[in-house]
Amino acid sequence: MSTKIEAQELKEKDPMYSLGRKHVLDLDDFSSEELETIFSSADAMAEVMSRDIKKVPSLRGKIIMTLFYEPSTRTRVSFEQAGKVLSADVINLAASASSSTKGESLINTTRTLEAMGADVVVVRHPHSGAPYLMARYCDRLRVINAGDGRHAHPTQGLVDLYTVRQHLGDVSGKKVVIVGDITHSRVARSNLWGLLAMGARVTLSGPATMIPMDLLENSGTYSKNNNKGIGDIEIDTNLDRAIDSADIVMALRLQLERQELSLFPTIREYCKYWQVNETRLAKAKQNVLVMHPGPINEGIEITSAVAHGIHSRIKDQVKNGVAIRMALLQELLLPKTGDDV
Repeated sequence: MSTKIEAQELKEKDPMYSLGRKHVLDLDDFSSEELETIFSSADAMAEVMSRDIKKVPSLRGKIIMTLFYEPSTRTRVSFEQAGKVLSADVINLAASASSSTKGESLINTTRTLEAMGADVVVVRHPHSGAPYLMARYCDRLRVINAGDGRHAHPTQGLVDLYTVRQHLGDVSGKKVVIVGDITHSRVARSNLWGLLAMGARVTLSGPATMIPMDLLENSGTYSKNNNKGIGDIEIDTNLDRAIDSADIVMALRLQLERQELSLFPTIREYCKYWQVNETRLAKAKQNVLVMHPGPINEGIEITSAVAHGIHSRIKDQVKNGVAIRMALLQELLLPKTGDDV
């Protein structure tokens, strides 16, 4: 069964909750209205984070469990902080210390967490589709995908979209250039779906060996209709040409472990043709936003001068990670009639 069909089946409508869904597995089935619901809630959460006392009782009595089978700093810590600011009980589980090391299946782990009374499990897993599998065996427990294999990273996609919205307002019609290892980037995939839903024009750039074959063969033919317009995809392996008149430039982490696959000749050659540097950035719009989902290999996919320059919004992405994850937790767990923060 395809993930798209599974996502549709797992999107259980519940009029009591603003999102109208039980799980957050990817952004490929989010409407622009749903995205705006999350962003509006995130605005309120950002206000909470600006207070001297960063604490509200919204999720008091709720239990949030994080289950990470891969290393993480930004995502795991931001979910933990988000839960604690909302007064939830947050329990961090390390896969290395869980019963999975004794052979327990992911399905049984899911059933165990639900039996223990958890309300939400935030999961990161090296295998694509793992959060979907967990969601199929949940009754009351809600699943948030914090990254699965090379498939999706919806919460990071929401963080990036929210950061763009903060600085540019309406994303419809804006030119967004995503450069790097598109094939192996779960962040790129989730960003792509979210940007298309909001009507952006997305250009993917990087070595041809790092761009999915189906996109290379069908460049410019994909569009997603929504009430804000049509978002479309273009492919241009020439970054100097792709970056021209860009509103947003997002560099992806060059996964150095992929070098063993010989997807590009050398780091030096990658830097020569696809590094986001000051010379290339000058070809974009004057008020261009520079983004990177992290972690960053400074001096490789992006220069230090650009990463920390006047156009960089990387720190805002990190800061917004808490507000967005607070918004998601609240929208998933609180009925519409729940108390406002």
